[in-house]
Amino acid sequence: MIKTIDLTKTYRGKPAVDHLNLSVEKGQIFGFLGPNGAGKTTTVKMLAGVLKPSKGRIIIDGIDMVRNPTAAKRIMGYIPDRPYLYEKLSAAEFLEMISGLYGLAQNSDVKQRIDHLLNLFELSSWRDELIESYSHGMRQRLVMCSALLYGPKVIVVDEPMVGLDPRGARLVKEIFSKEAAKGTTIFMSTHSLEVAEELCDQIGIINKGHLIACGTPEQLRAQAGVDGRLEQVFLKLTEERQ
Repeated sequence: MIKTIDLTKTYRGKPAVDHLNLSVEKGQIFGFLGPNGAGKTTTVKMLAGVLKPSKGRIIIDGIDMVRNPTAAKRIMGYIPDRPYLYEKLSAAEFLEMISGLYGLAQNSDVKQRIDHLLNLFELSSWRDELIESYSHGMRQRLVMCSALLYGPKVIVVDEPMVGLDPRGARLVKEIFSKEAAKGTTIFMSTHSLEVAEELCDQIGIINKGHLIACGTPEQLRAQAGVDGRLEQVFLKLTEERQ
């Protein structure tokens, strides 16, 4: 469902992401880990079509992101770590605007979908309040509503738990798990090793722009020679590449 082939991004001749090769299957939750400055957010932005690669390819469900970005983005939901929202709109107005951008007819089905998502993310009581009055966690949940609105095949998300309280984080984990069970592929960059260990089917670790490990949590433990929590595995693998 997601495939990168020698994906590379350079800034002033220095690679931020260097020949990254990944393959994520349909219905998987893929965790993308790495130290600060390792290339996680750059990778996410390239997958979402926000940044153009210096070279290499990104294939989303058979569609080349560079050659046909509009078609690729139509089947993808993107949740950035710092979402921009139109603060003078209400939640309902914002989601209606998003539905229009994706060419969804303003009919009863779309309105029901909006109602369902607002209820799912516990925002129903705030649906008619201006977004400027929302907390960071509420804004994050609203962006997730917008990403799920049109039923994407792929969701690319950068640091989904930032700003969420424990209840909100638990809610998002449950929703991601249910989406994956329905066949949605989720690519998730995160600093939270606990979240990655709890949710992810496969985990990739990037360091200094290079993919240094990829596999199930059990495979990563075997590679690191560590029989413990993912935190120990992560520290062992990244310390070896310092």
